[in-house]
Amino acid sequence: MTKQPKASRTDADYCFVCGVNNPIGLKIDFTLTENGCVGEYNPLKEHSGFNGVTHGGLVFAVLDDVMANWFYLQGRFGYTAKSEIRYREPMPIGVLVKLECEVVKERRRLVQLKSWAIDKNTNTVYAEADASFMLTENVS
Repeated sequence: MTKQPKASRTDADYCFVCGVNNPIGLKIDFTLTENGCVGEYNPLKEHSGFNGVTHGGLVFAVLDDVMANWFYLQGRFGYTAKSEIRYREPMPIGVLVKLECEVVKERRRLVQLKSWAIDKNTNTVYAEADASFMLTENVS
């Protein structure tokens, strides 16, 4: 795995999932791999939906962000065009979860990725997502 410096880009410093300056954010640190991107997430009680389960919206957010970080960490720009999530098991609060994505297909400006949220201890797959991203030029 290759660690990519984020210092050269500050446009996501307040991202709820990965932003280093967001005081209420998750601050997940993502790393590029040969075929995608990985990170880790440990849901806190403040991330609950009900009855000790991680809120489904947060599960979706972290899966979307591991995919978006695949191109962000390369200095590229893009947006989620379409995404579908499948919740396989309730994600308990307090478990260490590995977030990973891989590139399915890249064609011109359209990139298809797949991501998973997997329990680091039991290998339980809590959720998986398929998404298409439209890569763009820098719009700042």
